[in-house]
Amino acid sequence: MNDLKVTPGQIRTEVHGRVLKIIIDNVAKKNSFSPQMMFQMSDALTLLDRTEQYWAGVVCAEGSDFTAGLDMPKFFGPKAERLDQKEDNIDVFALKNRCRKPIVTAVQGIVYTIGIEMMLAGDIVVAADSSRFCQMESKRGIAPLGGAHFRFLTRAGWGDAMYHLLLCDEFNAERAYKIGLVQEVVPVGQQVQRAMQIAELIAGNAPIGIQVTKEAALKFIEHGEQAAIGYLPKIRERVLNSEDAREGIQSFVERRAAVFRGR
Repeated sequence: MNDLKVTPGQIRTEVHGRVLKIIIDNVAKKNSFSPQMMFQMSDALTLLDRTEQYWAGVVCAEGSDFTAGLDMPKFFGPKAERLDQKEDNIDVFALKNRCRKPIVTAVQGIVYTIGIEMMLAGDIVVAADSSRFCQMESKRGIAPLGGAHFRFLTRAGWGDAMYHLLLCDEFNAERAYKIGLVQEVVPVGQQVQRAMQIAELIAGNAPIGIQVTKEAALKFIEHGEQAAIGYLPKIRERVLNSEDAREGIQSFVERRAAVFRGR
């Protein structure tokens, strides 16, 4: 009789200066997500969003694959687990409450279904050259439910989005880069390091300026150009009245690197 217990999948976090690293860890099941892991991912993103000392986040995964998607029986089978997400938590797919902080996602190997939707809910994607993408829900009798149907469009345009959403085909990192789903392709094994480098560069900038830049971009995506234009006075007031704005100007005058504090 084997007394060894299988370690359940989990979402772990690590703090690296101003960057919160969020790690998917369910290697034995190709990092497929259980309901509990979805709950933990939401908690981790909420921690990133609500903690002042964290200015950027990195989402990555252990092992050779980013994620095979949902552990389907645990969501839809007769023994499906039911977990209610906290009402004010950040939504894993950014369909409701969206993280205000910039998120860099590092992917490798299998990046299926919710893996694509989670990376598109973030801001920048670094893909290992081993990455294989597939939005295959319709091969299983369902459809994308985490935002792929419209975020594919904003990244890739109608033709390329429909090509992959309707074929439910698998495509590689080079193709993902060509159509704008990922921003950099690196040799496998370097994706997390590069994502951390990018996040650290972002965290070297004034966090208020970075956050309002993301907010303003989302205004355009969600409501159009006039809404984005109408949002400019709020941005101007928020950034120009900040200590960081004064520090930025003073550092320029003194010819030194700025030291921002997020105030």
